[in-house]
Amino acid sequence: MEQALRHKPRQSFAGLWNISFGFFGIQIGFALQNANMSRVFQTLGSSIDDLPALWVAAPLTGLLVQPIIGHLSDKTWNRLGRRRPYFLTGAILSAIALFLMPLSPAFGAPLLFAAAMLWLLDASLNISMEPFRAFVGDMLGADQHAAGYAVQTAFIGAGAVVGSIFPWFLEQMGVSNVAADGGIPDTVKWSFWAGGIALFTAVMWTIVTTKEYSPEEQAAFAAGEETAPAQPVRALASKSYLGSALWMLAGLIVVISVDSLGLEKEVFLLGALLAAYGVLSAIGISLAKKGRTTNMLSSIVGDFSGMPEVMKRLALVQFFSWSALFIMWINTTPVVTQYVFGSTDTTSVAYNEGANWVTVLFTVYNGVAAIAALALLPWLSRKVGKVMTHSICLTLGAIGFLMFFLVRDATTLLLAEVGIGIAWASILAMPYAILASNLPQAKLGIFMGLFNVFIVVPQLLVATVMGSIMQAFFPGEPIWTMLFAAASWLIAALAMQRVKAAIPQETHHA
Repeated sequence: MEQALRHKPRQSFAGLWNISFGFFGIQIGFALQNANMSRVFQTLGSSIDDLPALWVAAPLTGLLVQPIIGHLSDKTWNRLGRRRPYFLTGAILSAIALFLMPLSPAFGAPLLFAAAMLWLLDASLNISMEPFRAFVGDMLGADQHAAGYAVQTAFIGAGAVVGSIFPWFLEQMGVSNVAADGGIPDTVKWSFWAGGIALFTAVMWTIVTTKEYSPEEQAAFAAGEETAPAQPVRALASKSYLGSALWMLAGLIVVISVDSLGLEKEVFLLGALLAAYGVLSAIGISLAKKGRTTNMLSSIVGDFSGMPEVMKRLALVQFFSWSALFIMWINTTPVVTQYVFGSTDTTSVAYNEGANWVTVLFTVYNGVAAIAALALLPWLSRKVGKVMTHSICLTLGAIGFLMFFLVRDATTLLLAEVGIGIAWASILAMPYAILASNLPQAKLGIFMGLFNVFIVVPQLLVATVMGSIMQAFFPGEPIWTMLFAAASWLIAALAMQRVKAAIPQETHHA
């Protein structure tokens, strides 16, 4: 009996299904957001150059929410459990945002209202999503981490297929796909409303069908599994304020550069965030020096500075991986409608056909990801190891982005999405499978939240800096963003090789 208590029981496929089914609904919400928000913003009157500024709410929200939710969920235990209270809260708020988004034209400032709803939606999705990453580690032993994240990735792909294809499907059913000037098409409206119901239902499935291990059980499991030790927060007390000062200086330089270099106004936000982190880290260090190490700020700052080496190296890979993804989500609609369907008029039939084709393209890459997660990735990782698997997949994705830069045929772009889908599957599975067995169980939530910061920061950079780059060098030519995306994934593929040294067992597979 003692041995049974020290090791987590293996989950059946049904157990793996229940643990991650809620992510199916969450990804429906993300897919609706990613595939349709540029269309919504343009329909409500936004120019292409203003799209990054309107999207900036999403990564900013994730940057703030994920570490906080990770920290809080590590310390939560109530009738619903440890992670499930956050699943439920995020699901309710996400459903509200999805219902209100299509009603934006009814408000006095529809573009501003839509941006506010994007903020609410992204914040709510992150409240649910971040604990789901830690939930797999909570519920599964190290020998099932790869399988757990593969099933989760399959649900992510399947949910994204449903969310991405729904507007196109409704059009085939006879629902109007073209709205009057300043309105949102019925295909988009009904997709958001149906998505809200699906999201809430899927998350409730996981809440009802799973039972979390108690803190005492988790402590027993942690004693029976080897994980990297967490750096104590009290180590902050020995740190100097130099790092904090450098962050503040970097922020000041960025702010000053906006006017002197003629950058877009959104870059002010980037500078402010850099300076704000410097201030917050200084406060965290000061509190630790006074012996106050149990507060949330000092805990987050201490854990950020004490990340395991493998996590630090994977962070660089994540940075470039997600830079390309955010470029894709913002710019695929403008690229396809302008270069493949030949229209920038949001009220034209050609533009709306192109916008719906984007939902088909996104459906393909997500469908490929769902299949690759269960079929390709396990086989490839057994052959060459997780590190080389991720590098290969990222390279295939980069080729897909290059096709967007070169190809002007709508059907041929489906082939590009195959490479992008394989890379997407790997991005969602490989880094987390590597991390889950190398993080301390008691801090799984906060470390997963901090790891997701390296998903959010590149998105924030794209939303603030990309607009300035495009306006300065390629005004009105969004096609060049696809070249930036291809280069980002090639850099990520190369950076992945640095991870190998931090995972000795990988050398036996390579």
